Amino acid sequence: MLDQRPTASPAPGLSRLPGDGQELRPKVSILVSDLSSRGAGRWNGAVRPFLLAQALQSRGYPVEIVGFSAEGDAENPRSRSGPAPAANQAAPTTDVAIHTVPLATPAPGLRAVGELFRHLSGDIVYAYKLKPSSFGLALLHRQMARSRPHRPILLDIDDWELSWHGGDDYRYRPSSRQLARDLLKHQGALRHPDHPLYLQWIERLVAKADLITTHNDFLQRRFGGVKIPNGKDTELFNPDRYDPEASRAAYGLADYRVLMFPGAPRPYKGVEDVLVAMDRLNQPDLKLVIVGGSPYDDYDRTLRDRWPQHIIHLGKQPYEDMPRVIAAAHVVVVPQRQTPAAQAQFPLKLTDGMAMAKPILATRVGDIPEILADTGYLAEPDSPADLAAQLQSIFADWPQAQALGLKARARCCEHYSITTMATQLDHLLANL
Repeated sequence: MLDQRPTASPAPGLSRLPGDGQELRPKVSILVSDLSSRGAGRWNGAVRPFLLAQALQSRGYPVEIVGFSAEGDAENPRSRSGPAPAANQAAPTTDVAIHTVPLATPAPGLRAVGELFRHLSGDIVYAYKLKPSSFGLALLHRQMARSRPHRPILLDIDDWELSWHGGDDYRYRPSSRQLARDLLKHQGALRHPDHPLYLQWIERLVAKADLITTHNDFLQRRFGGVKIPNGKDTELFNPDRYDPEASRAAYGLADYRVLMFPGAPRPYKGVEDVLVAMDRLNQPDLKLVIVGGSPYDDYDRTLRDRWPQHIIHLGKQPYEDMPRVIAAAHVVVVPQRQTPAAQAQFPLKLTDGMAMAKPILATRVGDIPEILADTGYLAEPDSPADLAAQLQSIFADWPQAQALGLKARARCCEHYSITTMATQLDHLLANL
């Protein structure tokens, strides 16, 4: 597939292995459907496609991220290239090239798709998410690129997209009039490439990927492929670099025992269950600190309006500041509910807390028990009473909770680091 003879000079898109001087690395184009702050750009790029890029770069692979964004210069839909802007900035240890194609409307038109295709310069196209706007475009691009018809397509599945629309029970059964509106109106539902009907169809095409990666058992059972858990930059997230008391003072939390939820609250993430548990405990110095907020709706504001006595909202923080923020926590909470959406996810906040050696309180949902193993506290999902009991146990024996936090850090470094992720990806690509 690629000429890797020792006498060859590096071709465009290929780089030599660090310390090897002979073997060549293929260039990888990671295709992302949404690079906006509602998509992969949230959390300053500290989400799956950027983790993949960081891991691949650490093993010497040239990497670029290519995708759309409906934010920015919609009047002039030309691609912007270079390092990500502040809103979409990748982790500071990553200097990955990012090519963003601005969109005038949420659905990309032919011109925008053409711009995207012109930036897919890699020897491998790595489509992020099982969606027509990513994997579907990768397949179309391969059909159109006749000069390179055998370029491999990798597919990374980090969510069950249909779970947001009823899963396997979803049916599109419009009336004739509704079908006409959905097809013909300027913003008709079927004019959007990721309509749930198309999500159903794209699931039937997963076998066309040369390799599938995912990050948990639920998705692997459904779609096959190789499980590669999310990696954490354990050097950046190193608790030895931060003073918890100083962090709490810096964020105005010095007077509280801090339960921290570093993420975007959504109903399936179980934040309400923690708040009900706090109602049961009725301990005024116990606060739930929400870092960030939902980019999708006002759900987090609804929580603050209902439980103002329990919630402190820090707002969105720069990625490079997140270790200092998490250092302020006494306990990191990951209270997922038992829903298909939650089962299909790998909560990044889990390894945030583990890397920072924090006591973790999570629920028995999806891969969480396997990830956490015996290094944290597990409650039954959808059970505020169990969460309250676990919180009591944590603070009743605080030295034991701290010891478990240190074990969680060690487990994260061994199994869920960027280094481990990079080793797994390198092995896969070497055998592709």
